[in-house]
Amino acid sequence: MAVINLLGSLFIGAAVHFFEVVDDLVGRARAEASVVVVDFHAEATSEKVALATALDGRVTAVIGTHTHVQTNDARVQAGGTAAITDAGMTGPHDSVIGVQSELAVRRMRTGMPVQFRPAENDVRIEGVVVEADADGRATSCESLRVSL
Repeated sequence: MAVINLLGSLFIGAAVHFFEVVDDLVGRARAEASVVVVDFHAEATSEKVALATALDGRVTAVIGTHTHVQTNDARVQAGGTAAITDAGMTGPHDSVIGVQSELAVRRMRTGMPVQFRPAENDVRIEGVVVEADADGRATSCESLRVSL
């Protein structure tokens, strides 16, 4: 198994655009492994969908990360690549992406520094489960959410 991690360009400003490097990285990974997972850390949904579309049939899965909000679009594309726009967040969901809500709100309202503390309620594990055949083609893709 090979894992490729890419950083999106829109609203993040990666030093190198992911489309400049992805073909070479996928080619090198496929030469060594039948299962290739791309972790795409990006802000824009459009970039995540575009990359999953461009890599369909060439990698096992394109898993979007970064926004901390699990999307309801887990799927296997026509070429056999599993995809989800965002796998979600592991941590306390009764929060502002893991931080005690009142602290995050205070920081946003005032613009002043606030020492963040982790929230503790409604802890969940979110992610995605992908099954693949021996050739590395995805056969199923389902989002996962476990409350602790």
